[in-house]
Amino acid sequence: NYSWLDGMSFTGMRERYLEAFDAVRIDCLNGDKYKTGKVAPDGSPDPSIFSTDGNPVGIQVGTAIATLIRKADHKVTKQVGYRDLWGQTKLDVLKSTAEEGPDALYQGIRPVLPLGLPFVQTAVSEKWFDWPALPDLLPASFPGVKTSRDGFLVDVDLDRLRTRVRDYFDASLTHDEIARLYPKVMKDTKRFNARATRDSLIARGGPDNAGFVRFAYRPFDNRWLYWERDTKLLDEKRADFRPHVFKGNLWLEARERETKEDFSRGTLTRFLADNLGNGLSSYFPAWLRDDGLAADGVERRHRPNLSTKALRYLDSLGLSVEDLFHHILATLHDPDYRAANAGALRMEWPRIPLPNWGSGNNEAAAKVARSAARGRELARLLDPDTQVPGVTIGTLRPDIATIAVPATTDGRNMTAGDFAVTAGWGHLGSSNSVMPGQGIIAKRTFKHEERRVLDGAILGEDSTRDVHLNDHAFWSNVPTVVWHYKLGGYQVLKKWLSYRDYTVLDRPLTPEEVQYFTDTARRIAAILVLQPDQSSSTHAI
Repeated sequence: NYSWLDGMSFTGMRERYLEAFDAVRIDCLNGDKYKTGKVAPDGSPDPSIFSTDGNPVGIQVGTAIATLIRKADHKVTKQVGYRDLWGQTKLDVLKSTAEEGPDALYQGIRPVLPLGLPFVQTAVSEKWFDWPALPDLLPASFPGVKTSRDGFLVDVDLDRLRTRVRDYFDASLTHDEIARLYPKVMKDTKRFNARATRDSLIARGGPDNAGFVRFAYRPFDNRWLYWERDTKLLDEKRADFRPHVFKGNLWLEARERETKEDFSRGTLTRFLADNLGNGLSSYFPAWLRDDGLAADGVERRHRPNLSTKALRYLDSLGLSVEDLFHHILATLHDPDYRAANAGALRMEWPRIPLPNWGSGNNEAAAKVARSAARGRELARLLDPDTQVPGVTIGTLRPDIATIAVPATTDGRNMTAGDFAVTAGWGHLGSSNSVMPGQGIIAKRTFKHEERRVLDGAILGEDSTRDVHLNDHAFWSNVPTVVWHYKLGGYQVLKKWLSYRDYTVLDRPLTPEEVQYFTDTARRIAAILVLQPDQSSSTHAI
C-alpha cells in the first residue's frame, strides 16, 4: 500500500530514510480505487499490479515498490528517484526496464519538509509557505452534519419529508409498522437504539416545526432536512453549527487535505450542510452570531469570523470580512492557483495569497478588491438560489443560451410526459444508498451555431453531449468540460441526475427541475468562462 508515500504522519520515517540511505527509488504502480478510480491519466483501465485472469481488477488500494540502497561509503541523499507506471502493461514495463540505469528511468524529486517530505512530485508555489492558511484568516469552522439516515431525514420534497416525520412521531403506529414503512430509521447501530430513540421523542411530544430546514446536501443540490435537536436520530447534528446559519451569512467548504487527485473544494452555501464526499468537510462562515453588546455598548447580532491579524490587515486596507471571504472564494476556484499548488492542496489547508500580508497598502487593497469582485460573481453563480441575469434569467448570453436545451428525439418541445428520468442514472443500493449508473449519453461534435457562439473555455476538447432523461427526451449540448465539472469531490451534473432517476425519486421531474438541470449546466459554463484576467489573478498576487 503506497499511502505512506504522501501521508503527513510518516514525516519522521521518510526523514530517516533520506538520512540512512544513499538512494531511494520509488516505482509507483498506481491501480488505486480510492485516488484514481483505477483509471490512468489517459482514461484507460489501470488495474492493480496484482490483477489476475480470475480477478482482472486486483486489490483495491494502490501499490508501490521502494528500492532503498545504502553503500559502505554512505552519504545522505537529498533526492528521491520516482516514476509512475500506469495501465495494464505495467508488469511488462517493470520487467523490460529491470536492467536499465536509474538515470534513464526516474525523475529526481527533492522532498519538501513543511509538507511532510512526500516521496512524490509535489506542485507548490514558491510563495506557498508565505501565505496564511485558511484557518489563520477565518478561525471558526464547523464539520458538516452527518445524518446516517439520509433516506428518512433528507428529501427533495418538503411535504414528503413532513409526512415521514409525522408518521414517525405518531404514537398510534407501532415500531414494527414504522419499520415496514421506513426500515432505515428503525435499524439499530452501535450509536443508535432505534426503538428507545423513538420512544423518547414520542414522549417529548410532536416534531419540532422549526426543525425543517434547508440543507446543502450536495453541490448545486439544496434539499430539506429534519434537524432534530434531541437524541441520536440525527447522528451528528452539529449543534454549534446551526446558530450561525442566518440570513445574509455565507459559508465556504474546504478540507485540510484533499483526498482526490484534483482539487474541487470551494462549495458555497447559505445553509446547514452535509459532508461532501468521503470524510468530513469543514465549513467556514463569514460571520458568527454574537448576541450581546459591543465594546461601545451598542447591541450587535453578529461579528466577523476573523483572526486578530486578519482583522488588522483588512482594517489597514479599508476592506471587510466579506471582501476577504470572496477573495478566498475566487482563489480556490482559480485554475492557475489550483494547478500551481495541486500537491500542497492535497497535504494541508489551502493557503491564501494576500499582497503585503501583515502590512497593507493601497496597491494591495486594489488587488484584493479586484479579486473579491470576481469572487462575488462566482458566488452568484455557485448559489442555486440566486438568479443570475444573462445566465438563468433575462436575455441570455448567446454562448449560454445554447447549453443544455430541453429537447426530444422527434423535434418537438419537451412536455410533462417526457419528464421521467428512466435512462439508468441511478438506483438504490442494498442499504438504500443511491448508486450511480451509466445513463444514456450521445457524444457528438458541436453544431456550427453552437461552436460559433461558445467561448473557448466551454468548447474544451471540441465535443459535447446530449444527456438523456429517457429514450426520447434529453438536454441538448452539454459540453464535455461542463459535463465533467467537479465540485466538492462530485461530478455535479451526473451526481444530480443519479438522485433523480425514477427508481430513486419515485416520480417524474417537475418542469422546474428540468429547467434546474439546464440552469445548473449554464451556471457551470459561466464559471468556466469566468477566468481571472492578468490584473486580478489570485495566482499572480
